[in-house]
Amino acid sequence: MKVVLFCGGLGTRLREHSDTIPKPLVRVGYRPIVWHLMRYYAHYGHNEFILCLGYRGDLVKEYFLNYSEAMSNDFTLSEGGRRIDLHNSDMEDWKITFVDTGLHSNIGERLRRAKPFLGDDEEFLANYSDGLSNVSVDAMIENFHAKNAVASFVAVRTSQSFHSAKFGSDGIVTSLGELGDDDFWINGGFFVLRSEVFNYMKEGEELVEEPFSRIIQKQKLAAFPHTGYWQAMDTFKDKINFDRSYARGDAPWQVWQE
Repeated sequence: MKVVLFCGGLGTRLREHSDTIPKPLVRVGYRPIVWHLMRYYAHYGHNEFILCLGYRGDLVKEYFLNYSEAMSNDFTLSEGGRRIDLHNSDMEDWKITFVDTGLHSNIGERLRRAKPFLGDDEEFLANYSDGLSNVSVDAMIENFHAKNAVASFVAVRTSQSFHSAKFGSDGIVTSLGELGDDDFWINGGFFVLRSEVFNYMKEGEELVEEPFSRIIQKQKLAAFPHTGYWQAMDTFKDKINFDRSYARGDAPWQVWQE
């Protein structure tokens, strides 16, 4: 499946970095968070990416245009530096499409503008691009098919302030809204979607508000509960927590190293 990555947000709560670079380029260890996310999807065989650009999209393009495999992998240098033999590769099989989806567009509008690049694909993956997890993409897709859903998302528990999700034992979402009691799930930003989702969308609408509300009415929005690792990079404190985990060698999202 193609993977749509929303890379255009302003990241206002991460100003220590997002005033100069777009949020997806904020580094976790030596590489941007968007690289970690792409490597995660590629591990499961999904290596065609559509990057929905907005704020400082030029820097995202520049990063990949100037990407050096040698900076991320072991290699042997010979012939006075003229020859580099890589011992492994990160993105040799990746295909990346860069789409300018507007500086101030919301997620729904960015997805609508990415639609032409999905071609005739009936299903695709999508991600907010500001969080990492060790949730199984294979299991996400299997759950999506089992529910016969139009859209599904990974539901996680967290102390971070996000909108809550309510769903029954069958996993079908009944409501998305403000935070409720202490025992709640939230939308974790990892999506599986059918192309049919565009039938529920109108120009200018935010994806998880009006379109998802319509899908809920049809009982076609599913949640995939995940109790394993999940963490969003919403604030500078979150960035520090990522860096500390990475420095300790405790990086559960790096499923490709298991």
